[in-house]
Amino acid sequence: MLHLEDNELDQALAAIHLQRAGLATEVLRVETEQAFREALSNDEWDVVLSDFNLPGFTGLRAQQILKDSGKQIPFILVSGEIGEDTAVAAMRNGASDYLLKNNLARLAPAVEHAIAANRDRLARLAADRELAVGRQRLSALAQHLQTSIEMERAAIAREIHDDVGGSLTAIKFDLAWIGRHVEGPEVQQRVASALETLGQALEASQRIMHNLRPAILEQGLVAALQWMAGRFERREGLTCVFRTSRDSMQLPAGVPLLAYRFAQEALTNISKHAQATRVTIDLSLTRGVLSLEVSDNGCGLASGDLDKAKSFGLRGLHERAGTLGGWVDISSSAVGTVLMLSVPVRLRPAGGSHSDTELEPPTFDHDDDHDPSAWGTL
Repeated sequence: MLHLEDNELDQALAAIHLQRAGLATEVLRVETEQAFREALSNDEWDVVLSDFNLPGFTGLRAQQILKDSGKQIPFILVSGEIGEDTAVAAMRNGASDYLLKNNLARLAPAVEHAIAANRDRLARLAADRELAVGRQRLSALAQHLQTSIEMERAAIAREIHDDVGGSLTAIKFDLAWIGRHVEGPEVQQRVASALETLGQALEASQRIMHNLRPAILEQGLVAALQWMAGRFERREGLTCVFRTSRDSMQLPAGVPLLAYRFAQEALTNISKHAQATRVTIDLSLTRGVLSLEVSDNGCGLASGDLDKAKSFGLRGLHERAGTLGGWVDISSSAVGTVLMLSVPVRLRPAGGSHSDTELEPPTFDHDDDHDPSAWGTL
């Protein structure tokens, strides 16, 4: 215990009260500000007791010195005369307790309580730090997994394009040659049927490749979302409106794909669960924040839908947004659901230099001229 006290008798009296309570204490008494500062810097203390009136400074000044030092040590103010205003000021500034010298019966319980409370607080701080580190590691892992997934998707799309696509194209040419050189009606019918089946396989392959790696994003996020809305409307047979105030947006790498996957997941959830007849997609870029809102007029989410153990779609939206510093807001009622993605972005300067805070995640395909979802006219 560090005791800031200029009266030896008062210090001895305090020690007697602590001894009677069964507390074995090692006490260092200091009187001046300089000695107090040196004692704080040289040793680790469990508690600080301080008189209010001291030579050249006050107990409140000592409390501020302790606070400025950054040491997490409980501070108890003990004085022969202390006003209520002073006591309140000390407590507001972080003092653990205050006592009067003519009533030290509460000194031992106050010291024990202050030390125990401080240890609990330090334990909570340590747990909070560990939790923050764990969350940071989890976020980094989620970002790594998402990057790995997108890279694997791009690799699979390339393999489908190069291997499956090439083989199907060759078969189509061979069937077309057979159709031109064989005149039998049965053979012609078989060739036509095979070409039709082959065309369906080609369309399915292109659809799979587009889902794996949306090449439409090379035309920009606005064009990609507009295309997605039209495709969703035709496939689901319901109204899907895309609205934006901009014809194009120059966004940092990774953000367009994040927004595209968000809209894709939102529309998938709507088609499966919402029972909606109208969907609206709104895209905006205002004050350095990209906002993408997908709303529907469906049945809405039940109160327990977000807490389901296997509700990985919505949780995935949150994790995906967090990898780029964004966030997802979900609101739902009986008249529909609104999912909003918000991502702070730093646009690339005209000169092409990169800001230290610009979002620049890894790209997923280094072959800029390669488009695995388009084979041209066969």
